[in-house]
Amino acid sequence: MDPRFTGEMLKHLEKQNELLSESHSSISHELHKLQVEEEMLMRKFYQLMEAQGQNKKNESIDHSTALVGPICSEVDETGNSTALVCTKSKEQ
Repeated sequence: MDPRFTGEMLKHLEKQNELLSESHSSISHELHKLQVEEEMLMRKFYQLMEAQGQNKKNESIDHSTALVGPICSEVDETGNSTALVCTKSKEQ
């Protein structure tokens, strides 16, 4: 390498080093922001999946009790209350 260009080469390399350091800092900052955003989205996704799991659990409970209707309260002639269970037949 020609010694005449050593000074210019040094300036160029120092400038490149500065630009690379700035790029590294910028990319590191952006990566951190994305990691925080990912964590927030994963928490929301987990909450959504948990809620859907609860809904499916409730639906399966509702489905398993679908053959038995609501418990009805009825008062007979003597004033005593009685409970009735309404059921559906499989033919309906």
